[in-house]
Amino acid sequence: MSLRFRESQSSPCHSLATRSTMAQSQGTSHNQLSQSPALHPPRIRLTGRSITIEPLSAAHAEDLFSCVGGLENASLWTYMPAGPFESKASLETYINSVISSEDSVFSALIDPASQRAVGYLGLLRIDLKNRIVEIGSIMLSPTLQRSTAATEAYYLMAKMVFEDLGFRRYEWKCNNLNTPSKNAAIRLGFTFEGIFRQHMIVKGLNRDSAWFSIIDSEWPSIKNAFEKWLDPTNFDADGNQRRSLASFR
Repeated sequence: MSLRFRESQSSPCHSLATRSTMAQSQGTSHNQLSQSPALHPPRIRLTGRSITIEPLSAAHAEDLFSCVGGLENASLWTYMPAGPFESKASLETYINSVISSEDSVFSALIDPASQRAVGYLGLLRIDLKNRIVEIGSIMLSPTLQRSTAATEAYYLMAKMVFEDLGFRRYEWKCNNLNTPSKNAAIRLGFTFEGIFRQHMIVKGLNRDSAWFSIIDSEWPSIKNAFEKWLDPTNFDADGNQRRSLASFR
């Protein structure tokens, strides 16, 4: 499996209000924009040093169930729209339902060493006219969490969204109670935009949603940070990062 990394114990959540205020004060350009729509996300294979991304299919159900299924992994699904899944068949049914949607494109995350699926994610709420897309429904197995491979997967997806497909806004939304997801968004370079109160009912419970985004003008500096952080020279012999991702921005 891919190298692991250690992060500072301080939580970036304390900076959310500050980041949001800064984003509002900076504003965005009112220059005339191209009317050309973004391209629809394709179901293609993306290959990195430590992760491979490929179209999600029912064939991944067995691998995924072995690492995120069963009652022993129920906590992984607390903030997910579905799950937990007690059988491979039920997970396979869920996979078939999400990959048939016209409003989203789901991908499996493959460990190159074992060639097994160790997670999945989706590009959701695809708005080609306004060139907006959301990354969400992210399920990472315990071995993939806090790994170099996971960070590389986020980089590969963002690079495709901005450089290949022409989107201008890349969104991240999560339950406001999901502190790890909020911390991840900030670490990856997303800007906090606020809380949508009572945004959804999920599994019979109210969900206040925290909203984050990266816009196209921010991508070059965020891309540069990703590439410097992912460089093998940024890791010691034990796979620990020498510098944090945020330190490169």
